[in-house]
Amino acid sequence: MKIWHTDLTLEAVNARGKDTMVELLGIEFIEIGDDFMIARMPVDNRTKQPLGIMHGGASCVLAETVGSTAANYAVDLTKFYCVGLDINTNHIRSIKDGFVTGTAKAYHLGRSTQVWSIEIVNEEKKLISINRLTMAVLAR
Repeated sequence: MKIWHTDLTLEAVNARGKDTMVELLGIEFIEIGDDFMIARMPVDNRTKQPLGIMHGGASCVLAETVGSTAANYAVDLTKFYCVGLDINTNHIRSIKDGFVTGTAKAYHLGRSTQVWSIEIVNEEKKLISINRLTMAVLAR
């Protein structure tokens, strides 16, 4: 079942992140399904911590980016918008280079809140982190 309230293109979704942290960290959306979105992020000097592995906060940024973008397209943007209330991240595996990919799928799409699952994997599809994002749905 399609959950988006508008027709989406990767170009339009990626344009939303211009001149923001999304662009700064090199996050790009690569797939939009009927009920999920996928974005990827490089593991490089912008996203690593001093030990040379991806910073845990970078996982949270990727998770919140893909989850909150999906949340906002899952509402009628002429009437509502979504903002983050809570994010919970469990770091499973470290990564030193390459790309990570985050896939957002909704657990709950309510009138006042949404809850999203975002799994982040490496290029070998090994789990890097699991994330739960709770969004508030607000009236314009």
